[in-house]
Amino acid sequence: MIALSLAEIAEVVGGQTHDIPDPSVQVTGPVVRDSREAVPGSLFVAFVGERVDGHDFADRVVESGAVAVLASRPVGVPAIVVDDVQRALGALARRVVTDLGATLVGLTGSAGKTSTKDLIAQVLQRKAPTVYTPGSLNNEIGLPLTALTATEETRFLVLEMGARGIGHIRYLTELTPPRIGLVLNVGSAHIGEFGGREQIAQAKGELVEALPPAEEGGTAVLNADDPLVRAMASRTKAKVVLFGESDEADVRAENVRLTDSGQPAFRLHTPSGASDVTMRLYGEHHVSNALAAAAVAHELGMSAQEIATALSEAGSLSRWRMEVTERPDGVTIVNDAYNANPESMKAALRALVAMGRGRRTWAVLGKMAELGDEALAEHDAVGRLAVRLNVSKLVAVGGIEASWLQLGAYNEGSWGEESVHVSDAQAAVDLLRSELRPGDVVLVKASRSVGLEGVAQALLETGAEGEVSAR
Repeated sequence: MIALSLAEIAEVVGGQTHDIPDPSVQVTGPVVRDSREAVPGSLFVAFVGERVDGHDFADRVVESGAVAVLASRPVGVPAIVVDDVQRALGALARRVVTDLGATLVGLTGSAGKTSTKDLIAQVLQRKAPTVYTPGSLNNEIGLPLTALTATEETRFLVLEMGARGIGHIRYLTELTPPRIGLVLNVGSAHIGEFGGREQIAQAKGELVEALPPAEEGGTAVLNADDPLVRAMASRTKAKVVLFGESDEADVRAENVRLTDSGQPAFRLHTPSGASDVTMRLYGEHHVSNALAAAAVAHELGMSAQEIATALSEAGSLSRWRMEVTERPDGVTIVNDAYNANPESMKAALRALVAMGRGRRTWAVLGKMAELGDEALAEHDAVGRLAVRLNVSKLVAVGGIEASWLQLGAYNEGSWGEESVHVSDAQAAVDLLRSELRPGDVVLVKASRSVGLEGVAQALLETGAEGEVSAR
C-alpha cells in the first residue's frame, strides 16, 4: 500500500485513535483481514464474522508486527476505531486509488469474469506494473483489499466486480472509480437472486454508468455478441468499444477454430492491425474472453502483435478453472470445480468434447446454485446437452439437482449406462476409480458449495485409496 500514517488513515476513515503512542507511524506493509498474514508494517482489519471475531486476534497481529488494528471497538493495542469497518476499508481504498493515479479497469459479467481478468492482467503486465484481483475476491471486502495492494509503481489496476443485487456494482465503483469498464455478458448466474436476466443487465450496467465521459478518457468495452450488453451503450457517456465475432465489433475474431487438443486459435483484428492467436487455455468460450482482454489492452496503447503474443502465452492464474492435468496413465483430469452456472457448464461440456476427440469423455457434474425457479429447467438442459454432445458418460453427483441432470440426459436418449446419478463425491470417486481407462478425459464441475474439487484431487492421487470429503 502507498504509505500513510495512522493519523492520516484515521482522518480518511473518520475514526478515533486508541492506544497509539505515535500517530505519525506509517503503514508500510499490506492491509490484511487474516491474522496469519500480518507482517511488520501491516494494518489488520478486524471483521466480525459468523464464526470468528477478528478483534480476538488483535494481540497476535501486533506481536507479528502490525502497526495497528482497524476495529469497531477498542482492543487494548494500537487501533483506529470506526463505526463500520467495511465502509472504513472502502474509504481507505478510495483514498489510495485517488492518490495512485493508475488506470483502473473494472470488469463484470455473468460468466468468465475471473478468466478474463487473469488474461487482462497477463497482457497488461507486459506494458507496465499491474495489480489485479486474486481469484474471485470481487465483493465489497475483496475489492478494496486488492486495491490497497497497489504501490507507487502500479500503472494498471484490474478489478473484478461481482454483484448479487441492484446497487452492488454501483457501490464498488464508488470505492474504486474505473476509467475503463468491461461488461462480458448477461447470463443466468444468480438469476434466483436477481429475478430475471433484465434485472441482471440492470445491475451489470451500473459499471458503464459510473465511467467518466469520453472526453475525460472513459471507455466502455462491451460484448457486441450479447444484445443485453450491447444495449448498455445507451447508458454511458464514455467512449464505446465493441468486441466479439460480429462484423461490427471493433476488436473481433476471424477463422475461429480449436486445435486437436481443444485449445482455441483465431485471427485477432483490432483497429490498428491484426495478428494470429493460439491460446494455452482450453475451450472455445475463451475466444470471447480473449477478445475482451484485447479490447482493453488496445485502448491502453498495445499493438495487435503485442496483444496476440501475450494472449498466446497466457495461462490460468486462478485455481480450479479448467485446470488440466494428465496422470501418468494417460487419464486427463479437467478440474473446473470452482463454480458453475448454466453458461459456464455448457461451455465446459463443449470444451470437454473438443479435448476428447477419439477418447472416452466423462462429465462429473453437480448442482448449479442460485437459479431459483429456473433450477429444474437449467439442470435438465445441461443433462440433455451432455447427450447431444455425445459425452461418453455423465456422472451426476448429489441431491435433487443432480437427479435433474440425470433425468435430462435420460429424456434426451441416454437409456443405457451413459448417465448415472450417485449420492456424493466419494461415490463418484469410487465409480471412476473402477471404470477409468488410460486416455479418458474427465471434467469435474459444479457450484463452489458442492466441493467437487475433492473428486478431481482424489483422482489425481493415482493408486490412492483415501476418502474424499464431500460438502
